[in-house]
Amino acid sequence: MRGFRSKFIVLLIVYFLGFATAIYTLVPVEDNEAAADSERTFAYSALKSNDFAQKCSVQLHRCVDFIKAKSCEAGEFIKQKIEERQSSS
Repeated sequence: MRGFRSKFIVLLIVYFLGFATAIYTLVPVEDNEAAADSERTFAYSALKSNDFAQKCSVQLHRCVDFIKAKSCEAGEFIKQKIEERQSSS
């Protein structure tokens, strides 16, 4: 049952990240924002995207670490149950 919960949480995270990305790309840009964006340089956008990539990387590493910890817990739980069944047989 624990494995199902972890898989479900990961599935929800991936689903909502995709949904948030779709909303972000489909939101209309106002004229003031479009004018401001055209005045910015490429270096500023690259810096902004690098900052976003770094923050995203940190969050993804946290998620992966959480998943690794939960998978280790699930492995220990399964080993324990197998040992219990073998000792009762």
